Order: sequence, then C-alpha cells, then structure tokens
Amino acid sequence: MPVITILDTGYTSYACEKELFKRHGYTLQLFSGDASDAVAKRDYARHSVGILVRGTKVDGNFYDHCPDVQAVVRYGVGYDNVNLADAKARGIRVANVQGYANHAVSDHTMALIYACTRGLFPGAQQIFTDFSAPPFEDMFELHDKTLGIIGLGRIGSFVARKAAGLVQMVIAVDPYQPDEQFTRVNVQRVHVRELLAESHIITLHCNLTDETHFLINGEAFAKMNQRPVLINTARGAVVDEKMLLRALQEGRIHSAGLDVFQDEPPTIAQRDLLNHPRVVATGHYAWYSDVASRTLQQRAAENMLALLRGEKIADCLTD
Repeated sequence: MPVITILDTGYTSYACEKELFKRHGYTLQLFSGDASDAVAKRDYARHSVGILVRGTKVDGNFYDHCPDVQAVVRYGVGYDNVNLADAKARGIRVANVQGYANHAVSDHTMALIYACTRGLFPGAQQIFTDFSAPPFEDMFELHDKTLGIIGLGRIGSFVARKAAGLVQMVIAVDPYQPDEQFTRVNVQRVHVRELLAESHIITLHCNLTDETHFLINGEAFAKMNQRPVLINTARGAVVDEKMLLRALQEGRIHSAGLDVFQDEPPTIAQRDLLNHPRVVATGHYAWYSDVASRTLQQRAAENMLALLRGEKIADCLTD
C-alpha cells in the first residue's frame, strides 16, 4: 500500500489518522528519530506519497529527495516552514488546517491580556512574601481602553467579538480583509500608525510572511504612545525580540504576553526576555484544547486524503 508519513509526532494518539488512512488504502508510518535531524526525516519519508508536518522545514531540497510525494499537510494554520513555491513548481499540493482553534487561541489571547493587565503571575509568586501588595502600581482596567488587533481573519475576529464587552473600542488593521469584515465584527478600520499610537493593548493575529517579519520592530515600538500591552499568539518572528526586550527595559510598553517565539523551544539567548518580570510566557499551546486537538488531527487526515484524490478543498494553499 502507498505510504503516508507523519514526521513531527507528539500527540497522544494517532489512531484517528491510522484508521482513516487504512480505510482508504494507505499505510501510516510515524518518524520516531531525532526531531532535529532533517536528513533522517527526509530519508524516512523518501517513498511517501503524503507527508504531514508540524515544524519540519519542507522545501525544494526535501521534495527532490522524496520523488513520490504528492501532498503535504501542515498540522495547524501557519505554514511558514513549508515552501509553497517549491511545491507548486513540482506539482505537489499543500494544505493547512484552518479554523480549528479559533476559540482556543482567542481564549488564550484573552487570558494573556488579563494575566498582563492584572499582574497575575508575579502576584501569585509574591503571595507569601508580600501578600496584599499589588505586583505593579500601573495595573489598569479595560473598560475605558482601546484594543488594537493586527490581523482580522478568523482568530482576530473571534478576539474582537470576545473583547467587545470588555473594552471601550476595538480597532484593527488588515489589508487583506474587506470593509464588510470590519463591519461584521463591529471593528473600526484604521491605519497601522493609528493603531500603534492609540491602542492600550495590541494583539497580533497575522501570518508570518516576508511582509510581516519583524513587523513589530524598534520603529513600531517608538510609535506606541499609550505604553501598551503586547500580545503575540501568531508567530514569534512577527516581533523583533531584541527590540521587545529593549522596549520593556525602557518602559515603552506595559508588558507582553507571548505564546510564540523566534526560536522554539527558546534558547539561552532569549532568557532575559522570558525572565523579565513584565513578560507572561506560555509554550506555544494557545492552539490547544481537547476539542481543537481532536479536530486538528481529524481534519489534517481528511485534507491529506482529499489532496491525494485531487479534490478541491478550502484549506489547499497551492491550487
């Protein structure tokens, strides 16, 4: 039987994928070697017709060593580790899994907002040493504040709806969404300069592309007039972490809630940022809930089968 390979394991079970692929005449194999060994992964997938990945980099060199591959599916929404141009040039179809974690990521975003504005983590750490003292003197309320959203796609729109009753105003930037989308979620469309200048909380929900790489850089921090909270549940490299640390050290921003990082897992070089008292960090699990995890695996498997059958699907990135 033709082989489908999962190169990035880590989920509790792959029974869903195994059963579905077997039912349609495919054998599933799971890579269990060194997760950082790109050559071993490439060799393992050499005779696969389909490949499912999470973080593995898949590009022209990879495709050329796997001549039988017809389809690649990325577990999740972001696909910056999969080179679409190289895939298209070789007739390989690529898909992600869109919309499976709208509630999970937007819930996590709201949790990070509260954790930052209410000083929840430092407050918990000082409960035995300074019981009644607020951890920060500048903790603020949300009801009279402006929330700025960069990226008003599925997750950004969910955040807008959930925040609507908590803040005074929601503004957003997204050059790829029509005016109707802003109206639909009752969000004011503004220019990025205005969003940076007026927002008390800025939350990022854009894909990582050449256009958005280091979108939040030193120049952007200099335009933040309200000393905002910065939330990133999108992709780590949307933010220049060196400039973020400097902004925190200089007091240009209030705090930061981060679920994604330039290097994952973080390295020693990122320790100063992650240990900063004004940073709340979680380990890239904003996407996770019991429902979202099951949905992700089911739809990733279904997308793989659809690509191999040549079907048109909404999640396809190369058609």
